Amino acid sequence: MLEELLLLFFLFLAIMLVVKVGFAILRYLVANAVIGLIILWFTNWIGISDVPLTALNILVVAIGGILGVIALIIAYWF
Repeated sequence: MLEELLLLFFLFLAIMLVVKVGFAILRYLVANAVIGLIILWFTNWIGISDVPLTALNILVVAIGGILGVIALIIAYWF
């Protein structure tokens, strides 16, 4: 009986740890994507780059974040 309770307790702790770390990673990725989209819009608005806002470009920025914006700007320069 005691072993089963300990197993359930440690299983619960492991699940809570995975959920907590998962939400922290997800929050970082969402923040990086939003910042990347804002930077892409701002560079287009100022005139630094002429990267069109297509679905593929938005997907690259959403996945890559700031590095995705830099890669798109470099790709459209050449």
